[in-house]
Amino acid sequence: MTSRETSKPMCTTTIWLLILTIVVLAIVPLFLHPGSEFGGADGAAEGIITTINPDVEPWFEPLWEPPGGETESLLFALQAAIGAGVIGYFFGLKRGERRYTHGNDSNE
Repeated sequence: MTSRETSKPMCTTTIWLLILTIVVLAIVPLFLHPGSEFGGADGAAEGIITTINPDVEPWFEPLWEPPGGETESLLFALQAAIGAGVIGYFFGLKRGERRYTHGNDSNE
């Protein structure tokens, strides 16, 4: 029995249920807390640190400050997309290597 015979492809219904779950998880917080800002951990940490010690000085200044919050969000999303692409490429490469080496074992 080859590895192709034992593995089942994921059902289309399962894929759509997973996509729907992801969309619901992304949208529900927006309805649960309307009008609230979903800020990052950096801003929250800065607020808490200045509350604890108002005299604290930053260790360094950024080399370049983005012109607005939208640009900063864009750069963060781009960084996440590039990271996801690299990880996806790695897993796809390893899966292809495994299929190639284990898929050619049969003497058909």
